Amino acid sequence: MSNISATKTFAAILSIATIGAAISFATVSARAEDNNKDKNVTEDQIVRALAPEKKAPLTRGLSVGPQQVADPAAAAAEGKFVRQIRGRSTRSLSSTEREEIATLVKDKPKIDLEINFEYNSADISAKSLPSVQALGRALTNADLKGSTFVVAGHTDAAGGEGYNQDLSERRADAIKRYLVDKYGITGTDLVTVGYGKSKLKDPSQPMAEVNRRVQVVNMENKATASK
Repeated sequence: MSNISATKTFAAILSIATIGAAISFATVSARAEDNNKDKNVTEDQIVRALAPEKKAPLTRGLSVGPQQVADPAAAAAEGKFVRQIRGRSTRSLSSTEREEIATLVKDKPKIDLEINFEYNSADISAKSLPSVQALGRALTNADLKGSTFVVAGHTDAAGGEGYNQDLSERRADAIKRYLVDKYGITGTDLVTVGYGKSKLKDPSQPMAEVNRRVQVVNMENKATASK
């Protein structure tokens, strides 16, 4: 009898341990799934991030404080530069032109997307497709359609300068190709540029995932779009 009782007790303990392990595994899986969801952005989030700031209309007789007036010469120079880089291949951009793009986009509406690629490849990973698809829908949204967008590829600090520059360019090109093929976005409305590991988002953690990103910037330049 004592042996039977001991066997039953052991079986009960084993059953409880098995259930506990299953619950723990399910919890970990759920958390992992939630983390993946958090990395994928929505169309609405992208539209809101890239939409130009709406300027309040001036009302006669009301003082609304000092107004920031754009320098006409600077605006003309920017428009000329954007026209020059529209339709250019990623690899054709000089280092000077890449830096000029980086300067121009500082004050423009932008969003960083954590888009993963297959190892040592420009193939978009399956888990990142929802973010790329949300980007495609956003760029065809009425609030954004027709603008010129910069799609900039960035890597972490692993590997050499040349390797990362090439990889960032190929990955920016992969995003552009997907948007053109799947969403019919005009290719000349997408300016692709690669920065390799030269512009880490978090320099204090050069190998962190946050540095492996694609930044999309709205140049707010519809005057040159689709020409």
